[in-house]
Amino acid sequence: MLCDPDQERDFQRFLCRVEEISNLVQGLSSADPAVKEKALAAAEEKLHEQEASREEASRVAVDRTVINTRPSDAAGAVDAEAFLAALEKDAKERAQQRKRNELLAKALQEKGNEAFRKGDYATAVQRYTAGLEKLRDKQELYTNRAQAYLRMHEYEKAIADCEWALKCNGKCAKAFFLMGKAHLALQHYSQSRQCYEQLLQADPQRQSLFEDCVNEVNLEEKRLKAEERAKEEAESGSLAALAIKELLQNLHRPGQSILYYAGGIRLLAGAVTGCTEQTFFRTNNGFSLLRANEAVRRGFCAERRGSAELELSVSLLLLWQAVCTGNEANQHLLLSDPDVNAQLPKLLSSGVAEIQQQTLALLSLYSGNETGRRLLGKHLDLSNWLQALMSCVPYSDTRAGSAMDILSELAAGARFRSQAGALLPSGVLPLFTQLLASAKLVNQAALARCVGSLGTLCAAVGIRVQLAESRQCWQACLQLLDQYLSNPSLSQECVCAVLGLMMNLLLESNLLIQGLAVEISGRSLCLLGDKAGGIVTRACGVLSRSLAAASSAVEAAVRGGVVKKMIQVLRAGGELSSSYALRTLCICTRSSRQAQEDLVRADRGLRLLLELLASEDEVAVGNAALCLGQCLAVPGAASSLLGSGAVPALLRLAGGDAAPASVQRNSALALGRLCLAEPRHLLQLRQLNGLAILHSCLKHLQSS
Repeated sequence: MLCDPDQERDFQRFLCRVEEISNLVQGLSSADPAVKEKALAAAEEKLHEQEASREEASRVAVDRTVINTRPSDAAGAVDAEAFLAALEKDAKERAQQRKRNELLAKALQEKGNEAFRKGDYATAVQRYTAGLEKLRDKQELYTNRAQAYLRMHEYEKAIADCEWALKCNGKCAKAFFLMGKAHLALQHYSQSRQCYEQLLQADPQRQSLFEDCVNEVNLEEKRLKAEERAKEEAESGSLAALAIKELLQNLHRPGQSILYYAGGIRLLAGAVTGCTEQTFFRTNNGFSLLRANEAVRRGFCAERRGSAELELSVSLLLLWQAVCTGNEANQHLLLSDPDVNAQLPKLLSSGVAEIQQQTLALLSLYSGNETGRRLLGKHLDLSNWLQALMSCVPYSDTRAGSAMDILSELAAGARFRSQAGALLPSGVLPLFTQLLASAKLVNQAALARCVGSLGTLCAAVGIRVQLAESRQCWQACLQLLDQYLSNPSLSQECVCAVLGLMMNLLLESNLLIQGLAVEISGRSLCLLGDKAGGIVTRACGVLSRSLAAASSAVEAAVRGGVVKKMIQVLRAGGELSSSYALRTLCICTRSSRQAQEDLVRADRGLRLLLELLASEDEVAVGNAALCLGQCLAVPGAASSLLGSGAVPALLRLAGGDAAPASVQRNSALALGRLCLAEPRHLLQLRQLNGLAILHSCLKHLQSS
């Protein structure tokens, strides 16, 4: 139903009249003489228009000539004052009436919302309509009524209300969303997509909603076309259509044994060979027929499965794979079944190899593409799947790899992380620590991927905090590192994954991490001699974060020769490992005199740090300047820099407006300490006219 043209004109005139009167009243009460004079002129013009209208009406009502068509100046002034007074009074009355109407409309809106929540959509429509009679320009009433119309399948009325809502607020995202839904229900696919595109323009933050909606339109259009093709084939006497229909009728026979139904389901799975057969299955109510079969349902949901129930479950899994492969409409219908949602995790945890393999094969149909992952996120409680998938890690066959493929795909998506909740399910952490403790006995490639997926989930703060506060988790990680250090035959992939997880957990700061910092940094130091570059890099990363947690860890690491090892890492190169090594040196030299002395001895003339001042990586430059400044407290360090170019390099960085503030600050402080420790550097600074620059930098730093 489209907007009535007369109603729309009345509505627009109403809005214009309200706005015109409000502007006149504001102008007449303005303190600005120019604004007030302009408003007075507008009011007089309005008065003349009304006089002309009355004169015209008089000519029509009485058939005679009007002798004096214009009032005298005195009368005009009186009429103008009276009109302005009446105009102001009318505006105040209108404002008061609008406030009363707003309260009434809001109360009716609440009553409509209450009826909507109860599912009484007809009453909700009545309440919203009554509210609009009080306040015709209240956008929320139009969108709420449109939502109720959608539930009542009155799509044309919903579209009309959305159009009215957009007249009140041209950027109402809800109106575009509901109108897109209504057009979709009417199979107006192009219009539906246009509505969703306008929604995204009105609210760019709704990118995820936009993608979901457009995906829904595409799937619905694809479903309709497939059903039209299948209908044409069925009408032409397709043998496939007849076979599917006959097999479904046989499965609908009551009172048969579970094995009878299992065999029929196997035959049906073999008959479904493509999109047309999949569509025949759906359009002949295949999902609902199987759901309504009590014997099939009871056998599939049995707590204890005998051989017949196991055969039935495998047959159903094979059928679902056949009807769902590449068919989003069937995938959606399958996951809409609550029994399927509840039983699939149990099947995966059953311990029966064939059932687990077929369950994983079915899940792979979904997790391997974005549409399938969206369906999983929409219909399944994904947090329950984390433990079920992790329980496959010990298997030595394809089950472990398949389960980790699915887990990796899911963990990479924000939907899974958000649905996993703020906390991990209760059984996940004990299972995870058990897997780490028995690393030598499980599928190590699968374990590495499992640890990596859990590290990815740490992007959710709640999960990261929970793991970081778990002593069992930390002890399991340290135990695995000990196993590797004592027996390098343990998978390097596992070690890298565990170090990566530890780095993520060290983003948190708590008493447990402070207490374990010495142990964590100690294991990392031992791993720095490893031949695998990935392990060395991640060990450096763990060091750079664990040392910041406790001064005792710094002292132990310095005694363990951390400075010399970090210099070796810097000389070996590698952007990421060098970044971690520099950060580690900054932490150590900030609080440890021994670390400062070790660095001056290990890097003669501090040449390596000076080279890093020319790096294109601004973080590396800032840390090199900081580390250099902290080492100048060592006697002789400043003198060793004479003739090295340190002064011009630091001056350039301190006075560089384009450099980050941290680089300027660290460079200025290092330059100041350099000149204080060795006056000959001060002479060079004067020759470069750098005192003013340095003074300005330090003054700015003090004020900030």
